[in-house]
Amino acid sequence: MEASRINARLMREAIGHEDESILVRDEYAALRSGQIDIPGEQAFVKGCDRLVWQFPMYWYSCPPLLKEWEDLVLTYGWAYGTHGDALKGKELMLAVSVGSAGENYHHEGEFGYTVDELLVPFKATSNLIGAIYRKPFILTGVSSDMSNRNLEKAAKDYLSCLQGDWPAQ
Repeated sequence: MEASRINARLMREAIGHEDESILVRDEYAALRSGQIDIPGEQAFVKGCDRLVWQFPMYWYSCPPLLKEWEDLVLTYGWAYGTHGDALKGKELMLAVSVGSAGENYHHEGEFGYTVDELLVPFKATSNLIGAIYRKPFILTGVSSDMSNRNLEKAAKDYLSCLQGDWPAQ
């Protein structure tokens, strides 16, 4: 996420307030080798109560590394299926930054869908693995012209979201 000014700022806000309830991990930095340590990743997420997948929206979905991570780590018999209950009851929340303005994301808007509708595959994944899907933190209009002032407010809002109870959807 180094290339994203927005996601880098959100991550810095969370890192600045890390404690036993918030542990920030940059998967791109952790996986620089290009190899996903499946048992290591499974042990890491099994030890968490809440998973937050923070990413910029690419082509109405997540970046390829997150999709690959899902494919490799959320395996049958571990995350779902017979005896696959490692993540059951954990919370899953998305923190998504979207380049275009929020008004473009509605049925009569430029894209014809809301951001929440575009995130339905993640909700379905949450259901499959038995996680509690929390309302996503969605930040729209983050193209390069987002003001520093608005970004600082968004970072504070994000931290409040991470620290507090965030409603199930």
